[in-house]
Parts: sequence; structure tokens; C-alpha cells
Amino acid sequence: MSEIVIETRQLSKEFVRDTFHVVALKDVSLSIRQGEFVALMGPSGSGKSTLLHLIAAMDRPTGGDILVLGENLRSLSDREIARWRNQHIGFIFQSFNLIPVMNALENVELPLKLTNLSKQERKEHAKTALTLVGLGDRLTHLPRQLSGGQEQRVAIARAIVTDPDLILADEPTGNLDAASAQEALTLLTKLNREYGKTIVMVTHDPHAASFATKVFHLDKGLLQADAPAAVSANA
Repeated sequence: MSEIVIETRQLSKEFVRDTFHVVALKDVSLSIRQGEFVALMGPSGSGKSTLLHLIAAMDRPTGGDILVLGENLRSLSDREIARWRNQHIGFIFQSFNLIPVMNALENVELPLKLTNLSKQERKEHAKTALTLVGLGDRLTHLPRQLSGGQEQRVAIARAIVTDPDLILADEPTGNLDAASAQEALTLLTKLNREYGKTIVMVTHDPHAASFATKVFHLDKGLLQADAPAAVSANA
């Protein structure tokens, strides 16, 4: 059986500001194994994006432990977390988060600037990632010259260009039309099945969740249940 790459133990996250107090996650314990494609589902405010951000070390928990790839994230300094995240995590945002004045190649190359690769090596890696997502002919296009689906594929290329251990996606189809969403989900499935990437995806869409191999449901910060997801016939 494949190893556990993400494990949370009684994980909690609270947001406190003056008299404002919100429990975003409460005592969440789950495990995710290498090579799984996991969907985190729940209504708005359920804590699913908070959990994803904790897995990505983009935020810190207020209680419990979170172990990712054998590392207890609560024990790392901010500098260590930044280095660790760049080495191991590829993050896909709902709003793409592309730099408007940079073309597709330059956007994808960005994470590689924190590595020891030469300029030429960075460009070659970025070209390979864009070719993998079907945009080898759009290298010099700016984001405004691309469709929403193409922008998301650039964002996916940027997430995988460092060959990360984990791909984390926050509502990756939320800003896409049905056809573009299908393309993005099919691409994520390919990365999971053919390249063995472990993927954790936040979604509220049952169709998107059907591409996953396992689903965790959250509601009001509490883990409800998990079960294998039905695989889409189009996947």
C-alpha cells in the first residue's frame, strides 16, 4: 500500500480579531496516500479552503498537527516553510493569478527562479510544462490573449513546472465554462493517472469531485465523512 503523504491530527484553525471569532476547522483528522486524487467538498465557509491552505503551509494551524511528506509543518520557521513549499507544492488558484504583463512562458518560469537552474534550463522546463498542458504554441501569448481555459492551463503548467510532490487546487474550475472545466479536470486526471501525482482539490461541484478517487466532506469546520468517488465517464 502506498505511503501516507498528508496526515492531520485533531487539526484546528481559529480566526480571532477583536470580538470577531470564527472556528474555521475543528479537530480534523484525515490521511491521504501517495498517488491519490482527493476532493475536499463542502458549502461556502465549511473550512475546505482553509484546510488546503494549511496543507500548502500558506497558513498555520492554531491546534493539532499536520504532517506533509514526513514534515511536521508546525515545527518549521517561515524561511524553512518558503523553501519547503517551493520544493514540494504546486498550487493552482481559482483566479489563475497570472502576471498580466508576462507571457505564458514567463509566468510558468516564475517558480523556477527560486532554484539553481540556469536561465536556459528554466525556459526549457517551462516549455516542457506548457507543451504537456497543450499550450506549446502559446508560449509568447499574454494572459489577456488567452481564453479562460487556456489561462487555467498556464496556471496548471506553472504548478507542475518544478515537478512537485503534491498538486493542490483551490476551486480550479470555478471561473471556467463547462467545456474549459472539463479540459482542466481531464488534465488533472492525466497528471494523477499517468504521472502519479498526488492531487488535493477543493470544490463544491459534484461533477468535478467525480474525477477524484476519494472525497472528504466538511461542514462548519468539521470532517463529515469520506468515501471513494465515482469516476466520471468522461475522465
